[in-house]
Amino acid sequence: MKRIVVVAVAAVTGLATTGPGATSARAADPSAAPAGGFDPAAVTWHGCPADFVEQVHDRYDATYPVSKIVQCAELAVPLDYAEPDGTKITLRLTRTPHTGGGEAKGDLVVNPGGPGESGAHFGPALFAQNSAAMRDAYNVIGFDPRGVGMSVPAVTCDRGYADAPRPDYGTGDRASVATWSKRAREYSAKCAENDEIGLLDHMKTIDSVRDLESIRRALGNDELDYYGGSYGTYLGSAYATTFPKNVGKMALDGNVGPSDVWYDLNLSEDVRYDENFEYYLGWIARHDSVYRLGKRQREVRDFFYGLRAKLKTDPVRHTDPNGGQEVAVGPDELTDAILNAVIRRSQSVWHRYAAGLSAYRAGDEATFARTFGAQTAGGADDNGNAVYLAVVCTDVRWPLNWAKWQRDKDRIHREHPFDTWGNAWFNAPCLSWPAKPGKPIDIGRTPDLPDDILMFQATEDAAAPYEGALEMQRRLRGSRLVVQDGDRTHCIVHRGSKEVDAYFDAYFLRGERPDARTVHVPQLGDPTPPARAGSRSPG
Repeated sequence: MKRIVVVAVAAVTGLATTGPGATSARAADPSAAPAGGFDPAAVTWHGCPADFVEQVHDRYDATYPVSKIVQCAELAVPLDYAEPDGTKITLRLTRTPHTGGGEAKGDLVVNPGGPGESGAHFGPALFAQNSAAMRDAYNVIGFDPRGVGMSVPAVTCDRGYADAPRPDYGTGDRASVATWSKRAREYSAKCAENDEIGLLDHMKTIDSVRDLESIRRALGNDELDYYGGSYGTYLGSAYATTFPKNVGKMALDGNVGPSDVWYDLNLSEDVRYDENFEYYLGWIARHDSVYRLGKRQREVRDFFYGLRAKLKTDPVRHTDPNGGQEVAVGPDELTDAILNAVIRRSQSVWHRYAAGLSAYRAGDEATFARTFGAQTAGGADDNGNAVYLAVVCTDVRWPLNWAKWQRDKDRIHREHPFDTWGNAWFNAPCLSWPAKPGKPIDIGRTPDLPDDILMFQATEDAAAPYEGALEMQRRLRGSRLVVQDGDRTHCIVHRGSKEVDAYFDAYFLRGERPDARTVHVPQLGDPTPPARAGSRSPG
């Protein structure tokens, strides 16, 4: 769920099934008791740093002027909850206060997923997207999880790891396996070198669960009201399993299958990414009058894979004439960027990448590079990538036998080639990760599980396949599931469906849930390209 940066999402991938005989983290680990004996200080809100406010203004104020009201705070929590008086780390919190009169209905704590995405930014973003009634009623609390963004320390490993163009992901051939296996081992080693306080040993989901409990207590709330997207569904359901009596209202959107964390989810994504990519190619073909890449899906597919092969030996480079920054597009950068269109159905996203491909065919390499390029040097921030690996590589034990990876990926790649090997190399540092893995959290294994959780899911979600959501619903006894049939967007709240958002508002504002265990809402339909948009090839 993490490879790319989109609101409330990221690419997450996984291993280790939990069977009926597995023990929950709560039962197996007494330190999972409320905050492990740690008593957090109350939160003190203050103005946010100027650069953060500027970022919020640029990203979200067109929807609602959240930069004018957002507040910040810091919360010290134990590095290790088993030693509550030991080393502390700091979480960065944000609060976008309710706009109604009187006291707020509550504090809605939110997490966008990843793992590795900035919840400090996601808080004001969600507030801006909320309905006026929700903005009047709820403060929205965002937070950068341990190791993320503005939390201290922030995890980083190798700022040059993503410099473009990177070696081709390949097809499982001997040369690419040798190249990327070496890169993965070196990345893991650098993560170990940069870990000055032993943070990598305390980056599991259960550590963030305890941080959530510390946040609840620091806010002075009897219960935690929570919205989580993508990986945030796993974090939220783990909290509900560990601290079931402290859950207020909880909404989970784009749900991770609990038995799939994290290797098996990786394999499911390989298939679904390819299926949704093929659908996207068909959409481009249906709008050939705009993009001129072929009237048949096969023609667009041939163009894409031909371009990817060409970029392997002839990457496109472009230097910004204003800032002087150089970007490059190789086959990896092309795949990683267009993955955004695979997991989010919207006019702006689908058109952007189709127009970028069209620009290349028309000879406009500058537009192509601005659409798909990554910087060539200078050290891109790898915090999100590093945190993603720090969590998923230690939540559970991954298969350490490379032969299994090779067999699984070869089998899937034969039918689903789009991102199978890219996904493999994104997660390959788990083969040599420098921290001890933990035990899977047995989601739902508690007699006190809350029975009023609300879930949201699209049936064609590639980053969190529908089957995983059904398993999550079975484990979260009493939960209700709102399903958007046929939609291909990862996380569906505030993505354009009035029916979906009405269920979201009714739940948080009035405590209402669907009477049926599962309800279905229609998909929105495919986007329509803007009129007269996109580059056209000559003739």
